[in-house]
Amino acid sequence: MEQNFKHFNARETLAAAKGWKEFEKKGGMMVVCLAGAMSTAEIGVSLAPLIRAGKVHAITCTGANIEEDMFNLVGNSRYKLQPHWRTLTMEADMQTRKKGFNRVTDTCIPDDVMVEIHEAMLKLWQAAGEKGESHFHSEYFYKLIKSGFFRGKNDVPMENSWLIAACDMGIPVYTPGMEDSTLGNMFAADVMQGKVKSFNVIKSGPEQFAHLTEWYRGNDKNHEIGFFQIGGGIAGDFAMCVIPGLIMDHEVQVKPWRYFCHIGDSTTSFGSYSGCPPNEKVTWHKLDLESVDFTINSDASIVAPLIFNYVLEK
Repeated sequence: MEQNFKHFNARETLAAAKGWKEFEKKGGMMVVCLAGAMSTAEIGVSLAPLIRAGKVHAITCTGANIEEDMFNLVGNSRYKLQPHWRTLTMEADMQTRKKGFNRVTDTCIPDDVMVEIHEAMLKLWQAAGEKGESHFHSEYFYKLIKSGFFRGKNDVPMENSWLIAACDMGIPVYTPGMEDSTLGNMFAADVMQGKVKSFNVIKSGPEQFAHLTEWYRGNDKNHEIGFFQIGGGIAGDFAMCVIPGLIMDHEVQVKPWRYFCHIGDSTTSFGSYSGCPPNEKVTWHKLDLESVDFTINSDASIVAPLIFNYVLEK
């Protein structure tokens, strides 16, 4: 990277990686955001070592990314690749559906993998409902991991799972809008059908936001906090909004995000969040003149592993 990445997005990629290392040297803490289909892209291969090295301190992700890390863990050998996905017809995709697969770009996840994880999660949701308990979506995954459920069921090495790494390191994982996921759909159906006692079994988005707000407020006292964002949408903006929430709603002075990097390929136009440039975040108190920021317009499945391994000095 240092020899070849001289200009354009390549230069920005190297600058973001160097910036992270400088931020880390100053004692900075990093929040990583996962939008898109990064878990199906097996981002855990490069992200999990970064987490275990203590370089990631919290994660905010879509409901799809948290569950697809587990789907891949137990079902990778049953996945089907469709490398010529750009030229697939609707009829070809229909044949894939009839065979029991769900396509994510070039990767098809079999139905039975989703069912296997759902059955295990359902037992946890039911037990919580009977006890009147309420937990974050990620905490049920942590319970499943700690129970030993995945030992011997893993199709890929356990160390390739970023969620298991996060569980082992005890860092918080936030999943705003988790209902926009397979397990989120299944959970809603389970409650509607009376299989799970209440929607309150899984803590709400505002409860997650409150927890993240307290996490930020507590760590802001002794650290600068950075945000490494892949993709756009709720997974990113949910977390970034803790700053305006604290400053404007709680009337508490905290530092804005001091490092910010966004990897995405959306163009900056017509209010598209994925293409929202860093300077648009200034009036919202999310960034200020002391924040270092990087914007990389590229494929995160290529760029993010390069940055992660650079930070790990690989």
